[in-house]
Amino acid sequence: MPTNLTLKSVPDEVYERLKQSATVNRRSLNSEIIARLEAQVMTRRATAQDHLIAIRTIRDRLPKVAFDHADIDGFKREGRS
Repeated sequence: MPTNLTLKSVPDEVYERLKQSATVNRRSLNSEIIARLEAQVMTRRATAQDHLIAIRTIRDRLPKVAFDHADIDGFKREGRS
């Protein structure tokens, strides 16, 4: 069951920005605050392994092109001309 929470001493600038954000997102102020809290608190941080899997997945979709050392040196020289 949801719990009620009371906030005290919210700075005026924070309150105004939350109100503006709620209006832009077509939410009540309460819904805006809950959405922001959920996004901040419930987000799972990606691990190094998650990043590695994502990188390998993207790399596997790229065309397979092999360059040897001579090709790479040639590309470097072209960039310096």
